[in-house]
Amino acid sequence: MPEPTQSVQLSRLSLYQFFGPSGVLSQRHPAYEFRRGQLAMATAVEEAITEKRHLIVEAGTGTGKTLAYLLPIIKSGKRVIVSTGTKNLQEQLFFKDVPFLEHALFGEAVEGEPRLRVCYMKGRQNYLCRKKLYDLTDQPVLNGLDEINEFRTLLDWDKQTPTGDRAELTTLPENTPLWGKLNAGAEHCVGSKCTEFERCFITTMRRQAAESDIIIVNHHLFFADLSVKLAADKAPDAGVLPAAACVIFDEAHELEDVATSYFGITVSNLKVEDLLRDIEIITRDKNVISTDLIQLSSRVRERSQFFFSLLPEGDGRFAFTNRDDFLEECGSEFIGFKNVIRQLHSELQAIPGKPDEVHNLIRRTDELHAQLCFLMESHEKNTVYWIERRGGRGKFAKVENVFLQATPIDVSAILRQSLFDRFESIVLTSATLAVANGFDYIKGRLGLENARELVVPSHFDYESQAIFYVPKDMPGPRDADFTQQATIRIRQLLDITRGRAFCLFTSHSQMQQVHDALLGQLDYPMLLQGSAPKTALIEEFRATPNAVLFATSSFWQGVDVQGEQLSCVIIDKIPFAVPSDPIVQARSRAIDEDGGNSFFDYSVPAAVITLKQGFGRLIRSLNDRGLLVLLDNRILKMRYGKVFVESLPPYTRTTDIRKVEEFFGCSHEE
Repeated sequence: MPEPTQSVQLSRLSLYQFFGPSGVLSQRHPAYEFRRGQLAMATAVEEAITEKRHLIVEAGTGTGKTLAYLLPIIKSGKRVIVSTGTKNLQEQLFFKDVPFLEHALFGEAVEGEPRLRVCYMKGRQNYLCRKKLYDLTDQPVLNGLDEINEFRTLLDWDKQTPTGDRAELTTLPENTPLWGKLNAGAEHCVGSKCTEFERCFITTMRRQAAESDIIIVNHHLFFADLSVKLAADKAPDAGVLPAAACVIFDEAHELEDVATSYFGITVSNLKVEDLLRDIEIITRDKNVISTDLIQLSSRVRERSQFFFSLLPEGDGRFAFTNRDDFLEECGSEFIGFKNVIRQLHSELQAIPGKPDEVHNLIRRTDELHAQLCFLMESHEKNTVYWIERRGGRGKFAKVENVFLQATPIDVSAILRQSLFDRFESIVLTSATLAVANGFDYIKGRLGLENARELVVPSHFDYESQAIFYVPKDMPGPRDADFTQQATIRIRQLLDITRGRAFCLFTSHSQMQQVHDALLGQLDYPMLLQGSAPKTALIEEFRATPNAVLFATSSFWQGVDVQGEQLSCVIIDKIPFAVPSDPIVQARSRAIDEDGGNSFFDYSVPAAVITLKQGFGRLIRSLNDRGLLVLLDNRILKMRYGKVFVESLPPYTRTTDIRKVEEFFGCSHEE
């Protein structure tokens, strides 16, 4: 078939002519193999866009789902937002998959010839704010020689960067406090009133998006933008994403948690302190002379510190169920705190000839007052109120930070109205969306109605490529000797696989205990989550023969290690959500009160999807082979275990460790 070029031939190009055995993809892709599932998914996506319908697709690993949705997008001629679960997947789409498709469809680039109009957007905090940079040049507030040198680096970089994306700055330390002072976060932005608006990297990004047909974002940016638009009552200039006909959500199993975080409210002692610091900088840098404002700022700080110190004690995240009792006992302190914030708002309003930065501070002060009142006085039925305590940061690392939060319990109605009713077509896809081959769980959680459904089996031969072992003789996860027995069994299995394993745990403490118990006993290099950044640990794992990585939840997804280097994935327990988590508690209670069964309707399906994600780390290519282990034999003994087994790919299953030894004896030379 002749190579298609722009416009006329592309419009005549059928999906079969592209994906089929003698099609364009077969000529362009060096490792091409016809995949019926890929063609089926592409057809479903094309129909969804054409017919203005929603679609949900579980596309098993190896399906080639990225090209399966990208080609229909390009053929549609509509503006489409592609939202991914991670920045890594964003980068793969923009720097690898889209260029590959461009070359496959249009051949070598010719200057002046129309190409795909694609842009790649991250959250605002990934970009430099030029106004902050120049203001800091005039009034430097830098701590130490390191920060001064980093500031000089940023000044030099600003003269040459086309994007302002901090990812370009490989020499800038990952956790430098300086970036927090200089990024383009929305809280300090004054928009078109800014003196650097025309040269602003966010302005440039918005213009590129407005001129693009495909806009690649991540879920956090998408929902941050959506929440801004909802708060601004859909004002046309709110947010950074332009209007689009269709949204593709890749890694869509993450949507509920991401959406929940952006539709909630948080007030913390840090948020108050950041506001007061910015007010004090304004009074110093902009010649805003107000003795009352300075004194008032000090009073707000004192009231804030006292108020947050009175909030209930607890470890980590816990429900704030006794707000009424708290107000009965400490109501005068709360009233005093919110009144002094109101006074601060009035004092800022009274400043004559206010610079734009002061208008922004007035907005933030008003927002703080409204959010604090909601958090303490609202009784919204669909909201859980909770507290989180964390360690401090920077030079205040010993100070405990307190976060007062309100989170929607069920986001389905919000998403139905603000997302699914707003776009012509939305496609949800992931390798892990179905539970027992159905989508009832995910559709219910997200408020998705009247969607077409498709399950595309993986291209891999799981039965021959993977063996799934569950030991019948392990004690239950709640038994006192579970950790000790798990350690013994893990060592036995690692000897069979000669390391080359991910040991994934459902809790940090369990991970640490098993790691420490095996330290000095294993003959293989041991890597531990937290000892280095995630990307560095993955690279070290790839480069270290026979390595064993001990990790928790952040390594259960978005990690791709192909080949024999990863030949075993061991999971300690069925990954049920922590029952004491306030959001999990509230969701479970709401389901039970509505006549459902929270364990079977919520806890089990959520754990199924998480388990599928964890096991999905192992088989990443047609040539991968290996062992999957679940040390929690409730999957065999409990009634709900059948749901897990039916939801997993058709691995060869065994409870006999001798079968594991045979599997590796057959597939590996000793």
